[in-house]
Amino acid sequence: MDSKKRSSTEAEGSKERGLVHVWQAGSFPITPERLPGWGGKTVLQAALGVKHGVLLTEDGEVYSFGTLSWRSEPAEICPSSPVLENALVGQYVVTVATGSFHNGAVTESGVVYMWGENSAGQCAVANQQYVPEPSPVSISDSETSPLLSVRILQLACGEEHTLALSISREIWAWGTGCQLGLITTTFPVTKPQKIEHLAGRVVLQVACGAFHSLALVQCLPSQDLKPVPERCNQCSQLLITMTDKEDHVIISDSHCCPLGVTLSESQAESHASAAISPSPETLGSQGVENAPAAKDAPVTTELNGESVQTTSGDAISSQQNIMGTTEISSARNIPSYPDTQAVNEHLQKLSDHSIKEDSENSEKPAAPQPLVEEAIPHLHSPSTTSTSALNSLVVSCASAVGVRVAATYEAGALSLKKVMNFYSTPPCETGAQAGSSAIGPEGLKDSREEQVKQESMQGKKSSSLVDIREEESEGGSRRLSLPGLLSQVSPRLLRKAARVKTRTVVLTPTYSGEADALLPSLRTEVWTWGKGKEGQLGHGDVLPRLQPLCVKCLDGKEVIHLEAGSYHSLALTAKSQVYSWGSNTFGQLGHSDFPTTVPRLAKISSENGVWSIAAGQDYSLFLVDTEDFQPGLYYSGRQEPTEGDNLQENHSGTKTPVLLSCSKLGYISRVTAGKDSYLTLVDKNIMGYIASLHELATTERRFYSKLSDIKSQILRPLLSLENLGTATTVQLLQEVASRFSKLCYLIGQHGASLSSFLHGIKESRSLVILKHASLFLDSYTEYCTSITNFLVMGGFQLLAKPAIDFLNKNQELLQDLSEVNDENTQLMEILNTLFFLPIRRLHNYAKVLLKLATCFEVTSPEYQKLQDSSSCYESLALHLGRKRKEAEYTLGFWKTFPGKMTDSLRKPERRLLCESSNRALSLQHAGRFSVNWFILFNDALVHAQFSTHHVFPLATLWAEPLSEEAGGVNGLKITTPEEQFTLISSTPQEKTKWLRAISQAVDQALRGTSDLPPYGSGSSVQRQEPPISRSAKYTFYKDPRLKDATYDGRWLSGKPHGRGVLKWPDGKMYSGMFRNGLEDGYGEYRIPNKAMNKEDHYVGLWKEGKMCGQGVYSYASGEVFEGCFQDNMRHGHGLLRSGKLTSSSPSMFIGQWVMDKKAGYGVFDDITRGEKYMGLWQDDACQGNGVVVTQFGLYYEGNFHLNKMMGNGVLLSEDDTIYEGEFSDDWTLSGKVGN
Repeated sequence: MDSKKRSSTEAEGSKERGLVHVWQAGSFPITPERLPGWGGKTVLQAALGVKHGVLLTEDGEVYSFGTLSWRSEPAEICPSSPVLENALVGQYVVTVATGSFHNGAVTESGVVYMWGENSAGQCAVANQQYVPEPSPVSISDSETSPLLSVRILQLACGEEHTLALSISREIWAWGTGCQLGLITTTFPVTKPQKIEHLAGRVVLQVACGAFHSLALVQCLPSQDLKPVPERCNQCSQLLITMTDKEDHVIISDSHCCPLGVTLSESQAESHASAAISPSPETLGSQGVENAPAAKDAPVTTELNGESVQTTSGDAISSQQNIMGTTEISSARNIPSYPDTQAVNEHLQKLSDHSIKEDSENSEKPAAPQPLVEEAIPHLHSPSTTSTSALNSLVVSCASAVGVRVAATYEAGALSLKKVMNFYSTPPCETGAQAGSSAIGPEGLKDSREEQVKQESMQGKKSSSLVDIREEESEGGSRRLSLPGLLSQVSPRLLRKAARVKTRTVVLTPTYSGEADALLPSLRTEVWTWGKGKEGQLGHGDVLPRLQPLCVKCLDGKEVIHLEAGSYHSLALTAKSQVYSWGSNTFGQLGHSDFPTTVPRLAKISSENGVWSIAAGQDYSLFLVDTEDFQPGLYYSGRQEPTEGDNLQENHSGTKTPVLLSCSKLGYISRVTAGKDSYLTLVDKNIMGYIASLHELATTERRFYSKLSDIKSQILRPLLSLENLGTATTVQLLQEVASRFSKLCYLIGQHGASLSSFLHGIKESRSLVILKHASLFLDSYTEYCTSITNFLVMGGFQLLAKPAIDFLNKNQELLQDLSEVNDENTQLMEILNTLFFLPIRRLHNYAKVLLKLATCFEVTSPEYQKLQDSSSCYESLALHLGRKRKEAEYTLGFWKTFPGKMTDSLRKPERRLLCESSNRALSLQHAGRFSVNWFILFNDALVHAQFSTHHVFPLATLWAEPLSEEAGGVNGLKITTPEEQFTLISSTPQEKTKWLRAISQAVDQALRGTSDLPPYGSGSSVQRQEPPISRSAKYTFYKDPRLKDATYDGRWLSGKPHGRGVLKWPDGKMYSGMFRNGLEDGYGEYRIPNKAMNKEDHYVGLWKEGKMCGQGVYSYASGEVFEGCFQDNMRHGHGLLRSGKLTSSSPSMFIGQWVMDKKAGYGVFDDITRGEKYMGLWQDDACQGNGVVVTQFGLYYEGNFHLNKMMGNGVLLSEDDTIYEGEFSDDWTLSGKVGN
């Protein structure tokens, strides 16, 4: 930022930003220290390795501190203060990264510099143990010709590898190990290579653990469901097998690919376990959300003789671990079924509900809790969004059939081998070792049973939290991965259960180009690869992955940032929650749930959300929002024993995240973690500037959480209710839901962008709500329009009946979300308040922007910009408040208005402005007993009389006050295209009120928008009087000539005047100029001729509604007249062509016309007969002197009567013989002949 442009206040405050504080990991009582030897430069970013760190200052310089073992000079290995990396001086660095013992930096131009330890090729230099100074890394794309160097955006470093994210959103890797994600066995890789597995996908961020890698990838746009393939693309085995046995069908989807084969393109969306192995969550449980009807139906699952029964509230199936071959072989001797009669009796008891009751249960949403993971301790796994279509099918059948169904695990050789291979060694957290002889089989079984019980709960999840369309698409596209499940179901029931009855409701907004381009995307996936011994990959197992694999259970969780510790991983979501997985030896995951091989929700702070995270070697850091907006720092992980403790061999860990005392430091903007220490960057709150930024960010993130809760716990259940009323109401509610989702998504994106904004320079002019205010203003306005439309149509009243049960059950939730404390408030009022809640947020924007403005000099451009934006948001808030009042006023009116008229006049976008029920307005010269009621809406003036009414659109309505001289005291003259009447008001004040109301309404109707305040100005300036001349569209209903015709064009005082288009229902159309309501000037006229299936077409001049002047008339018959017209008739000089030379009777006439008939001198050329007549005409016939010339050389000259030559005449033949004399009707001669 140019120092001249920066205001003095900001310049002064910037000295107190980016202050570095260093903490010792695990030592809570100790206060942080300032970094030894560090001056006052503002630090933008820091990165820590095992024994060293790197700082990036705001002027693009890089400093290193700690133990720099790669330095060539001994004195430089342990510097007392941070040292400047001279090799990078002059290169403006924008981001830095550190691995365990190596470093990387990216310059403004996208060039990567690496230095530090290089034993594994992690600095992209061949055959060199150390790289002492930052050296540029050449990254070029071999697919381009000529080779183009790749520009880099971000770096991430592990212990032996480095990842770089390019500007084209592709990942490049170098170093050693499977965590590179490259298809190679030759290590080290010193020439950066592209990770082809994610080519074509948009990668948003990369992170590296010690030996694993993570990538945040944007979801692909939703496409049509692809059919599930029949065979595995890798090994060609059938994915689903079906076997007929008498009247049963046995279905199995026990297929599992061998290790090392990863996803291909067609399987990119399949479950993570499908490509490599069945994960514990898949093996352990199957969710019930795709088939909620199975809620109360118990299913008996059996494996090797041990029977586990799960009823409603548990998952559908659970498994027992197989601990060795000896146990398996002995298990085969045990009878495979328990007492059948006992099982049947138990099933009968539990399934007394009728199918009808089950289906009712399935329609009701799950009990709305803020998060299922918090409500039920065992459910901390956000397991896969839905199970396979097959599993939900089986579950549906189970509920329908009751006692007839028993889903069983058969211990076939293949399934047993798989289960044995994957589960012979339980994860290390349980403390049970498979090979240990000290623990007997019973002990092993008990310790394993508890874990299995917990794992079996994973699949269950509230269906109300997931987009219905997402459920269907994922259910359809996921590979079926339940090992060895065999169910016996009647084919008829299978067909019946296959019919999906869910009503699809889209609550996930489609890609909104502009917002997605400017703000971080929330539609993300997490992909992981590398070593997974501690479960740090999140796929539910401890296997390594050679290529990136999607962590499916994080789909739809809106992950916005990833962090990787040495052996654990963290994912931060837009809802300010953190999912963690991997090693939990010291409690670094922030929870104590098992298994830790799948992402689970970290329990950090019950009331405050997390907005920034960092992962150290064996601990995690969480920056949380607090009530006073000053970030709080939580620590979870390794804890150093205090002196009073007995010395332990190992360090202990925190049981729950600990809040560190850091309020005196200032406002923490960033945290970075290493091995034994972590570092915070702190800003001092000069003039309240930093506090205001944090307030904006915190309130926005909280607002998003609230909107998300409303969407998932209120909107979605409401939409899924039956009998919501008319199709219009349902459509309006869906419109509200759609706009709400769009606004909610925008707020989520903005919250995420503010979090990253706080990590950076924090320039006020970079705030999105300033730079792209229209995005927010438009979204809020659109939402307000949809919710007021819903209100006007009585949507809340119509919802009352179908939604009453749902609302009564969730009254506390409604009050909590809507912030209504009065217990006497009616439920529908609370719902109303809840839906209008988002509009309040605009006041908050205005308030915070005003606070930020006061931090600058009044004369500075920043102050002006912030002040203007604040006014803009405040104006919109007031405007939308008025819109709500208008809607409520209109709703009140419709409740009192006669029913039949309400149905025809009530429209979602129509608002009442004023009405004359108080007898304030009457019609002049009205009958004594007549009733005249005038109602002014925002789009029409309605004149109601008893049971009839007439609607006058405002766009074609003119109102003017009558002067007192005209005898119209308090009179208003109303002009419409076909009516003119005078309204008499009771008082001058009423007259002024109505005149002003009508004028403003007409003006608004003409502008085509509501009276929105223009962006960038404080208020809108309204014209008091609409223009007399205007453009509008109108359909005539009275005028005999124009009845049902539609005119679209210019008007003047109630009459078409200027350019316009007039269309009749029978297809006639005039396009051209009008004057005083009539066609006048140049115009084009078309008249369809249905008999000939063609049209007459006139182009030319008009006068007073008739063709008059020069024009061309093309007849449907093929004749064309070019010449003069008068009163719609040919009159004057003109040329008439009949047919073409190739047609049956081509001819041409050039001459005078009178009243549509040939009259006067004219030339007629009959091409068919080969004759040409030149002479006088009358009434379309040759009459008077004329000449005929034929193609045979004959020449007639004489007097013509009714097309025939009569009396004296001359005939000249081709041989120059001349005949003179009398001609009779049949052209016979009687006279003399001459030569």
